[in-house]
Amino acid sequence: MNNKKILIALVTAGLLTGSGYGFYRLGLSQGIQISDKSQASVSTTSSGTDAKKVLYWHDPMVPGQKFDKPGKSPFMDMQLVPVYADGGDEGSVSVSSRVQQNLGIRTAEVTRSNLASAVMAVGSVAYNERDVALVQARSNGFVEKLYVRAPLDTVKKGQALAELYVPDWVAAQEEYLTVKRMQVGGIAGLTDGAKLRMRLVGMSDDQIRTVEASGKVHSRITITAPVSGVVAELSVREGMTVMTGAPLFRINGLGTVWVNADIPENLAAQVRTGNAVEARTPSLPGVIFNGKVNAILPQIDTATRTLKARIELANPSAQLVPGMFVNLNFSSEARKDILQVPTEAVIQTGTRAVVMVAQGNGQFMPVNVETGAEANGQTEIRKGLEAGQKVVVSGQFLIDSEASLKGTTTRMGDAPALNSDKVTGPAHHGSGKVEQIDKNEIMLSHNPIPSLGWGAMTMAFQSPANGLPANVKVGDTVIFDIRQTKDGMYQITSISPTADAPKSSPPAKPMSDTMDMPPSSTGAKK
Repeated sequence: MNNKKILIALVTAGLLTGSGYGFYRLGLSQGIQISDKSQASVSTTSSGTDAKKVLYWHDPMVPGQKFDKPGKSPFMDMQLVPVYADGGDEGSVSVSSRVQQNLGIRTAEVTRSNLASAVMAVGSVAYNERDVALVQARSNGFVEKLYVRAPLDTVKKGQALAELYVPDWVAAQEEYLTVKRMQVGGIAGLTDGAKLRMRLVGMSDDQIRTVEASGKVHSRITITAPVSGVVAELSVREGMTVMTGAPLFRINGLGTVWVNADIPENLAAQVRTGNAVEARTPSLPGVIFNGKVNAILPQIDTATRTLKARIELANPSAQLVPGMFVNLNFSSEARKDILQVPTEAVIQTGTRAVVMVAQGNGQFMPVNVETGAEANGQTEIRKGLEAGQKVVVSGQFLIDSEASLKGTTTRMGDAPALNSDKVTGPAHHGSGKVEQIDKNEIMLSHNPIPSLGWGAMTMAFQSPANGLPANVKVGDTVIFDIRQTKDGMYQITSISPTADAPKSSPPAKPMSDTMDMPPSSTGAKK
């Protein structure tokens, strides 16, 4: 019995030992396979990285300068960084879809449509100076009665304003009536002479007809309002003596009023004489007054940089009074088939306008544009874009920051070609060979420049402000002068080809001789 138990125990132990060994071998085999796969993956990734094409090397702190070989930066105590060709255009920045979602990047399509200019402004109501009636004394007299006693009183056409006693009229009227009573030949000529004398003393035709009809002397005259409006000026009082030509009343009509509006100087071209205008005032909610631009005054306010526009509004109910503020909406004829983008897509850098164009596959490129009119949240694009392109309307500055981190050479804040007034520092003389000529840059394989402590290398310089000479071509040996710009880069200030430069210049030395760089990573192009 005991032997049987011992035998069973030995068999069980053997089975367990065999199973454990089998599992050990299986795990070891799978581990080796996984390790091989990992190594293959790493090898594939590494070879893929090595297979990337290097466009150029640069210093991330001065991304504008390009070098054709690795080495130590002439600007900073650091090694140059390679820039790879990742399928995108040079100057673009790649942002993954996940990062785009996190940044909240939105795009809109460049479209062609009608663009109606709409200019908003604020103005103040004033009297229409073309609707003014001035009442004067036509003869010497005395003010016996005044019917309008205060300025700004409203009057209607034909309403009595004042009553004057005119002594000069008495003699003229009596003479006329005396001639009319005479029953002698040639009375018609005497009558015409008497009428002429009444006109000379200031009587109107209506007053003369009144004398003829009544046959009585009218020594007093009642002055009436020639138009309806407001008495803007009252120059007489009861009992005053007035002289011929003295102003008595100034009456401003209220059938139409002027609105003087301040138009910003940059919007002045959108406001034209004759443009229709809609006016609203907070004091009369829901009421719209229609009018048109009557005149554009030829004067700019130097303090506010605004142009004064004079709008004439119909005011049939006399609801608009001088001094009121009104909101104005200028409308003009819509311009047809205009290339436009949302206004929020345009970034004004101070010297230029930039939009961020989406190129697909997560690529974005800043593009300079020439803008035109703005209306209803849309901006006219005159140059730089085409219909159908996608522009970024939200997150442009975050993409610009990404471009800065990646050392992208084209950014929204970059300035155009350097001008001579931006060059500073002393001039440095050098010689070399022209390798490549671009729009704003020239690539030179130059010999050592002792004044800068530079060894022989190939690098790009900004072209002269006035352009390269016509006789400088790729492959020429040249002598040149360079000066540092305010942003730390170098610009050529003068350059000329010479056949003697390579012979008289010392042979190119490795950059390591002067800049502590490995000999294998430097040297001038040949």
